[in-house]
Amino acid sequence: MSTVAKMSNPSSQTMVAEAGKKRPFRWGRAVLLILALFWTFIAIAPFLFALTTSFKTQLDSIDGTVIPWLQYQPTTLNWQQEFGSGGAETFKTLRSSALISLGATLLATFLGTLAGYGLARFKYGIGNANLVSWFLSQRFLPPIATVIPFVLLFRDLKLLDTLHGMIMVNTTFTLPFAVLIMRDYFADFPSELRDAALVDGASEFVTFWRVALPLATPALVASAIICFAFSWNEYLFASILTNRDWKPYPMMVAGTDSVRGIMFNFVSTRMIIAVALPVLLSLLVQRYIVRGLTFGAVKG
Repeated sequence: MSTVAKMSNPSSQTMVAEAGKKRPFRWGRAVLLILALFWTFIAIAPFLFALTTSFKTQLDSIDGTVIPWLQYQPTTLNWQQEFGSGGAETFKTLRSSALISLGATLLATFLGTLAGYGLARFKYGIGNANLVSWFLSQRFLPPIATVIPFVLLFRDLKLLDTLHGMIMVNTTFTLPFAVLIMRDYFADFPSELRDAALVDGASEFVTFWRVALPLATPALVASAIICFAFSWNEYLFASILTNRDWKPYPMMVAGTDSVRGIMFNFVSTRMIIAVALPVLLSLLVQRYIVRGLTFGAVKG
């Protein structure tokens, strides 16, 4: 009876027939997968090369073998020297980079959040678009064009080779990222929540502090990570405005040459150390970064 019932049911016959069919091979999807794997390898290859080179001797690092990633005898001498005999300078420059980046990130995120909320919430006589263009001009202008004014200004203010001076420089050039990210978030913030808070008697500042800001965590994290990464990697102003006391780690990476030429094994070791912290932070808060950077991407 059950067999007869199945045969008499056309829907069950259709399902059985569809289940027995093999899915057709899609060349488009296969090509996209191959391209994605290829570009992934292109992006990861420099880091793999640096990682393997950090475990080579100087002789192996300049050896032109057919498979340079595999044909060598691994050694940890580079890492031992970096944190052993040269550990004092390494930790000093890492501390400088961490304090400069953290200070610039906090200041840029704080100012960018206030400016972003103001640009999204209020209208200004000179035009909000003009204000946004002014913020963007801080990134469009080549940084080298502002080096001499910074040197003269910092010399008169006694800010050369100081923590406060480097924080202010990095804040200047990372602030536009924070402003634009936070403005896009607050522009998409539901106006009903803000209006409800205002109707209940909350001031504009209380509405911002207790309603809008707690919901802006993804945007805050995204802007903070971007500001931190740019401040951590900054080299131009650090090489000119610092000398000894607050020299950041990128200057130590760039200074890995000697009378014998570039020490590729030490350059690779310091490169891995330099990229480790931003990469780890990005992986830990990846979901916040994706959400924060996609606010305003889809609009009706």
